[in-house]
Amino acid sequence: MLRQSSTATVLPNLSEANKVHSNLLSFRPLDKDPLKRLFSVLFVSMAIAASGCTTMPMKESGTLTSYSNLGVAKDKLGKKRRFYVDGQQLAQVKTVRIVPTSFTFIAASKVKTDANRALVSNALDRALCVALSDKYQIVPTNQPADLTIRSVVTDIVPTNKDMAAAATVVSVGGGFALPDNIPLVGIPRIPFGLGGLAVEAEAVDNLNVQRAAMMWARGANFLQDKPRYSEVGDAYNQASKFAADFSKILIVGREPKMLDASIPSRHRVQSWLGGKPKYAACEAFGRSPGVQGAVATKFGLPPQWTDKKPKSGVTP
Repeated sequence: MLRQSSTATVLPNLSEANKVHSNLLSFRPLDKDPLKRLFSVLFVSMAIAASGCTTMPMKESGTLTSYSNLGVAKDKLGKKRRFYVDGQQLAQVKTVRIVPTSFTFIAASKVKTDANRALVSNALDRALCVALSDKYQIVPTNQPADLTIRSVVTDIVPTNKDMAAAATVVSVGGGFALPDNIPLVGIPRIPFGLGGLAVEAEAVDNLNVQRAAMMWARGANFLQDKPRYSEVGDAYNQASKFAADFSKILIVGREPKMLDASIPSRHRVQSWLGGKPKYAACEAFGRSPGVQGAVATKFGLPPQWTDKKPKSGVTP
Protein backbone atom coordinates (compact mmCIF):
# COMPACT_ATOMS: atom_id res chain seq x y z
CA MET A 1 0.00 0.00 0.00
CA LEU A 2 2.82 2.34 0.82
CA ARG A 3 4.52 1.73 -2.57
CA GLN A 4 1.27 2.24 -4.45
CA SER A 5 0.63 5.45 -2.57
CA SER A 6 4.18 6.60 -3.29
CA THR A 7 3.82 5.74 -6.98
CA ALA A 8 0.50 7.52 -7.20
CA THR A 9 2.10 10.58 -5.69
CA VAL A 10 5.11 10.60 -8.02
CA LEU A 11 3.34 10.02 -11.35
CA PRO A 12 1.46 13.33 -11.45
CA ASN A 13 4.72 15.16 -10.77
CA LEU A 14 6.37 13.40 -13.69
CA SER A 15 3.47 14.33 -15.92
CA GLU A 16 3.73 18.02 -14.93
CA ALA A 17 7.48 17.93 -15.47
CA ASN A 18 6.96 16.60 -18.99
CA LYS A 19 4.57 19.45 -19.74
CA VAL A 20 7.02 22.04 -18.46
CA HIS A 21 9.84 20.45 -20.45
CA SER A 22 7.70 20.50 -23.58
CA ASN A 23 6.86 24.18 -23.07
CA LEU A 24 10.51 25.07 -22.56
CA LEU A 25 11.40 23.33 -25.82
CA SER A 26 8.77 25.33 -27.67
CA PHE A 27 10.36 28.63 -26.49
CA ARG A 28 13.96 27.57 -26.93
CA PRO A 29 14.47 29.20 -30.37
CA LEU A 30 13.99 32.64 -28.81
CA ASP A 31 16.99 32.09 -26.55
CA LYS A 32 19.29 31.76 -29.55
CA ASP A 33 19.24 35.52 -30.20
CA PRO A 34 18.74 37.41 -26.92
CA LEU A 35 20.26 40.60 -28.38
CA LYS A 36 17.40 41.03 -30.83
CA ARG A 37 14.91 40.58 -28.00
CA LEU A 38 16.77 43.19 -25.97
CA PHE A 39 16.58 45.77 -28.76
CA SER A 40 12.87 45.03 -29.23
CA VAL A 41 12.17 45.55 -25.55
CA LEU A 42 14.20 48.77 -25.47
CA PHE A 43 12.42 50.17 -28.51
CA VAL A 44 8.95 49.40 -27.15
CA SER A 45 9.88 50.82 -23.76
CA MET A 46 11.07 54.08 -25.34
CA ALA A 47 7.92 54.37 -27.41
CA ILE A 48 5.75 53.89 -24.35
CA ALA A 49 7.82 56.20 -22.15
CA ALA A 50 7.55 59.19 -24.47
CA SER A 51 4.94 60.91 -26.54
CA GLY A 52 7.52 60.98 -29.31
CA CYS A 53 8.00 64.70 -29.71
CA THR A 54 8.15 68.02 -27.93
CA THR A 55 4.75 69.71 -27.73
CA MET A 56 4.96 73.15 -29.33
CA PRO A 57 2.02 75.51 -28.81
CA MET A 58 0.77 77.54 -31.76
CA LYS A 59 -0.66 80.82 -30.48
CA GLU A 60 -1.34 84.14 -32.19
CA SER A 61 1.47 86.51 -31.24
CA GLY A 62 0.32 89.65 -33.00
CA THR A 63 3.13 89.73 -35.57
CA LEU A 64 0.93 89.26 -38.67
CA THR A 65 -1.02 92.09 -40.28
CA SER A 66 -4.09 89.83 -40.17
CA TYR A 67 -5.08 86.45 -38.76
CA SER A 68 -8.60 86.42 -40.17
CA ASN A 69 -7.47 84.97 -43.51
CA LEU A 70 -5.82 81.91 -41.96
CA GLY A 71 -7.49 78.54 -42.39
CA VAL A 72 -8.17 75.95 -39.72
CA ALA A 73 -5.27 74.51 -37.77
CA LYS A 74 -3.81 71.25 -39.06
CA ASP A 75 -1.71 68.89 -36.98
CA LYS A 76 0.24 66.07 -38.61
CA LEU A 77 3.08 64.13 -37.02
CA GLY A 78 3.66 66.81 -34.39
CA LYS A 79 3.70 69.67 -36.92
CA LYS A 80 0.99 72.30 -36.51
CA ARG A 81 0.14 74.97 -39.03
CA ARG A 82 -2.46 77.44 -40.24
CA PHE A 83 -2.01 79.21 -43.55
CA TYR A 84 -3.49 81.48 -46.17
CA VAL A 85 -2.41 82.03 -49.77
CA ASP A 86 -3.74 84.20 -52.60
CA GLY A 87 -2.62 82.15 -55.58
CA GLN A 88 -3.97 84.54 -58.23
CA GLN A 89 -1.99 87.50 -56.92
CA LEU A 90 1.17 85.44 -56.38
CA ALA A 91 1.03 84.36 -60.02
CA GLN A 92 1.82 87.98 -60.97
CA VAL A 93 4.82 88.31 -58.65
CA LYS A 94 8.27 88.58 -60.23
CA THR A 95 10.54 89.96 -57.50
CA VAL A 96 10.80 89.08 -53.80
CA ARG A 97 12.76 90.52 -50.91
CA ILE A 98 13.30 88.77 -47.56
CA VAL A 99 13.44 90.78 -44.35
CA PRO A 100 15.79 89.10 -41.82
CA THR A 101 13.89 86.97 -39.32
CA SER A 102 13.26 88.56 -35.93
CA PHE A 103 12.30 87.19 -32.50
CA THR A 104 9.51 88.06 -30.12
CA PHE A 105 10.63 88.98 -26.61
CA ILE A 106 9.41 85.62 -25.29
CA ALA A 107 11.33 83.62 -27.90
CA ALA A 108 14.49 85.71 -27.58
CA SER A 109 14.52 85.32 -23.80
CA LYS A 110 14.79 81.54 -24.15
CA VAL A 111 18.05 81.68 -26.12
CA LYS A 112 21.11 82.81 -24.19
CA THR A 113 23.21 84.46 -26.90
CA ASP A 114 22.76 86.66 -29.96
CA ALA A 115 24.99 84.25 -31.88
CA ASN A 116 22.59 81.35 -31.31
CA ARG A 117 19.61 83.47 -32.31
CA ALA A 118 21.47 84.42 -35.49
CA LEU A 119 22.08 80.74 -36.24
CA VAL A 120 18.34 80.05 -36.27
CA SER A 121 17.32 83.18 -38.18
CA ASN A 122 20.02 82.77 -40.85
CA ALA A 123 19.15 79.09 -41.34
CA LEU A 124 15.49 80.03 -41.85
CA ASP A 125 16.13 82.95 -44.20
CA ARG A 126 18.80 81.09 -46.18
CA ALA A 127 16.47 78.14 -46.79
CA LEU A 128 13.66 80.49 -47.84
CA CYS A 129 15.94 82.44 -50.16
CA VAL A 130 17.31 79.37 -51.92
CA ALA A 131 13.89 77.74 -52.32
CA LEU A 132 12.11 80.87 -53.58
CA SER A 133 14.89 81.41 -56.13
CA ASP A 134 13.33 78.56 -58.12
CA LYS A 135 10.48 80.87 -59.18
CA TYR A 136 11.21 84.45 -58.15
CA GLN A 137 14.04 86.93 -58.50
CA ILE A 138 15.39 87.69 -55.02
CA VAL A 139 16.44 91.30 -54.44
CA PRO A 140 18.03 93.05 -51.43
CA THR A 141 15.72 94.64 -48.86
CA ASN A 142 16.81 98.15 -49.87
CA GLN A 143 15.30 97.65 -53.33
CA PRO A 144 11.60 97.65 -54.28
CA ALA A 145 9.94 94.27 -54.84
CA ASP A 146 6.54 92.86 -55.73
CA LEU A 147 6.49 90.81 -52.53
CA THR A 148 8.12 91.19 -49.11
CA ILE A 149 8.61 88.21 -46.78
CA ARG A 150 8.62 88.79 -43.02
CA SER A 151 9.19 85.96 -40.52
CA VAL A 152 9.14 86.10 -36.73
CA VAL A 153 10.19 83.35 -34.32
CA THR A 154 7.43 83.39 -31.72
CA ASP A 155 8.60 80.58 -29.45
CA ILE A 156 11.54 78.25 -28.89
CA VAL A 157 12.04 75.23 -26.68
CA PRO A 158 15.80 74.98 -26.09
CA THR A 159 17.49 71.62 -26.60
CA ASN A 160 18.95 70.01 -23.49
CA LYS A 161 22.62 69.77 -24.50
CA ASP A 162 23.49 67.01 -22.02
CA MET A 163 20.64 64.81 -23.23
CA ALA A 164 21.61 65.54 -26.84
CA ALA A 165 25.18 64.44 -26.09
CA ALA A 166 23.95 61.22 -24.48
CA ALA A 167 21.63 60.56 -27.41
CA THR A 168 24.51 61.02 -29.84
CA VAL A 169 26.65 58.52 -27.94
CA VAL A 170 23.81 55.98 -28.04
CA SER A 171 22.92 56.49 -31.71
CA VAL A 172 26.45 56.83 -33.12
CA GLY A 173 28.41 54.74 -30.64
CA GLY A 174 25.75 52.05 -30.59
CA GLY A 175 26.44 51.33 -34.23
CA PHE A 176 30.07 50.47 -33.50
CA ALA A 177 29.10 48.23 -30.58
CA LEU A 178 26.77 45.99 -32.58
CA PRO A 179 28.08 42.56 -33.66
CA ASP A 180 28.98 42.19 -37.32
CA ASN A 181 26.18 39.71 -37.98
CA ILE A 182 23.46 42.22 -37.01
CA PRO A 183 22.52 44.78 -39.68
CA LEU A 184 22.79 48.41 -38.55
CA VAL A 185 19.44 50.13 -38.34
CA GLY A 186 18.48 53.60 -37.17
CA ILE A 187 18.58 53.83 -33.39
CA PRO A 188 15.90 56.13 -31.96
CA ARG A 189 17.01 59.24 -30.11
CA ILE A 190 16.61 59.41 -26.33
CA PRO A 191 13.14 61.01 -26.05
CA PHE A 192 13.99 63.59 -23.41
CA GLY A 193 15.26 67.19 -23.63
CA LEU A 194 14.04 67.70 -27.20
CA GLY A 195 13.64 71.24 -28.54
CA GLY A 196 11.21 72.96 -30.88
CA LEU A 197 10.33 76.08 -32.84
CA ALA A 198 7.26 78.21 -33.58
CA VAL A 199 7.17 80.78 -36.40
CA GLU A 200 4.74 83.28 -37.89
CA ALA A 201 5.43 84.58 -41.39
CA GLU A 202 3.66 86.49 -44.10
CA ALA A 203 4.16 87.80 -47.61
CA VAL A 204 2.81 91.27 -48.36
CA ASP A 205 2.66 93.17 -51.64
CA ASN A 206 3.98 96.69 -52.23
CA LEU A 207 0.74 98.10 -50.77
CA ASN A 208 1.28 96.04 -47.59
CA VAL A 209 -1.66 93.77 -48.42
CA GLN A 210 -1.24 90.23 -47.09
CA ARG A 211 -0.97 87.72 -49.95
CA ALA A 212 0.19 84.70 -47.95
CA ALA A 213 0.69 83.89 -44.28
CA MET A 214 1.50 80.96 -42.05
CA MET A 215 1.52 80.07 -38.38
CA TRP A 216 3.75 77.05 -37.84
CA ALA A 217 5.03 75.05 -34.88
CA ARG A 218 6.98 71.81 -34.63
CA GLY A 219 8.77 70.01 -31.85
CA ALA A 220 11.62 67.61 -32.51
CA ASN A 221 10.74 63.93 -32.26
CA PHE A 222 12.94 61.05 -31.23
CA LEU A 223 12.66 59.16 -34.52
CA GLN A 224 13.16 61.83 -37.20
CA ASP A 225 15.40 64.50 -35.66
CA LYS A 226 19.11 64.06 -34.98
CA PRO A 227 20.43 65.36 -31.64
CA ARG A 228 22.99 68.20 -31.71
CA TYR A 229 25.04 69.55 -28.82
CA SER A 230 23.56 73.05 -28.80
CA GLU A 231 20.69 74.80 -27.05
CA VAL A 232 19.35 75.70 -30.50
CA GLY A 233 20.24 72.37 -32.13
CA ASP A 234 16.61 71.39 -32.72
CA ALA A 235 15.41 74.93 -33.48
CA TYR A 236 18.18 75.22 -36.10
CA ASN A 237 16.92 72.07 -37.83
CA GLN A 238 13.26 73.08 -37.56
CA ALA A 239 14.00 76.46 -39.16
CA SER A 240 14.76 74.87 -42.52
CA LYS A 241 11.66 72.66 -42.22
CA PHE A 242 9.48 75.72 -41.75
CA ALA A 243 11.15 77.42 -44.71
CA ALA A 244 10.46 74.38 -46.88
CA ASP A 245 6.75 74.43 -45.98
CA PHE A 246 6.24 78.18 -46.43
CA SER A 247 8.23 78.38 -49.67
CA LYS A 248 6.19 75.58 -51.24
CA ILE A 249 2.97 77.50 -50.60
CA LEU A 250 4.47 80.69 -52.04
CA ILE A 251 5.70 78.86 -55.14
CA VAL A 252 2.61 76.78 -56.02
CA GLY A 253 0.03 79.29 -54.74
CA ARG A 254 -1.99 76.66 -52.91
CA GLU A 255 -1.59 73.89 -50.37
CA PRO A 256 1.14 71.62 -51.76
CA LYS A 257 0.83 67.86 -52.01
CA MET A 258 2.08 65.89 -49.03
CA LEU A 259 4.55 63.89 -51.13
CA ASP A 260 6.83 65.95 -53.36
CA ALA A 261 8.58 63.81 -55.96
CA SER A 262 10.08 66.74 -57.88
CA ILE A 263 13.80 66.76 -58.62
CA PRO A 264 15.69 69.62 -56.93
CA SER A 265 16.94 72.31 -59.28
CA ARG A 266 20.61 72.64 -60.14
CA HIS A 267 21.03 75.82 -58.12
CA ARG A 268 19.43 74.17 -55.06
CA VAL A 269 21.92 71.32 -55.18
CA GLN A 270 24.76 73.78 -55.65
CA SER A 271 23.55 75.85 -52.70
CA TRP A 272 23.14 72.77 -50.50
CA LEU A 273 26.77 71.88 -51.22
CA GLY A 274 27.82 75.33 -50.00
CA GLY A 275 28.18 76.89 -53.43
CA LYS A 276 27.24 80.31 -54.74
CA PRO A 277 23.48 81.00 -54.59
CA LYS A 278 21.48 81.89 -57.68
CA TYR A 279 20.94 85.48 -56.50
CA ALA A 280 23.51 87.59 -54.67
CA ALA A 281 20.89 88.78 -52.16
CA CYS A 282 20.93 85.30 -50.61
CA GLU A 283 24.57 85.81 -49.58
CA ALA A 284 23.24 88.03 -46.78
CA PHE A 285 22.13 84.88 -44.94
CA GLY A 286 25.33 82.87 -45.37
CA ARG A 287 25.88 79.72 -47.36
CA SER A 288 24.83 76.19 -46.53
CA PRO A 289 27.40 74.15 -44.54
CA GLY A 290 27.11 71.43 -47.20
CA VAL A 291 28.79 68.07 -46.68
CA GLN A 292 30.60 69.30 -43.57
CA GLY A 293 27.24 70.20 -42.08
CA ALA A 294 25.82 66.78 -42.89
CA VAL A 295 28.76 65.08 -41.18
CA ALA A 296 28.43 67.41 -38.18
CA THR A 297 24.73 66.53 -37.91
CA LYS A 298 25.55 62.83 -38.04
CA PHE A 299 27.90 63.13 -35.08
CA GLY A 300 25.78 65.58 -33.09
CA LEU A 301 28.23 68.49 -33.34
CA PRO A 302 27.00 72.05 -32.66
CA PRO A 303 25.69 73.78 -35.82
CA GLN A 304 27.88 76.83 -35.14
CA TRP A 305 30.95 74.70 -35.89
CA THR A 306 30.04 74.38 -39.57
CA ASP A 307 27.39 77.02 -40.31
CA LYS A 308 28.76 79.70 -42.61
CA LYS A 309 28.20 83.27 -41.48
CA PRO A 310 26.89 85.92 -43.91
CA LYS A 311 29.48 87.85 -45.87
CA SER A 312 30.18 91.27 -44.44
CA GLY A 313 28.97 94.20 -46.51
CA VAL A 314 26.13 92.27 -48.18
CA THR A 315 22.73 93.94 -47.76
CA PRO A 316 19.97 91.52 -46.82
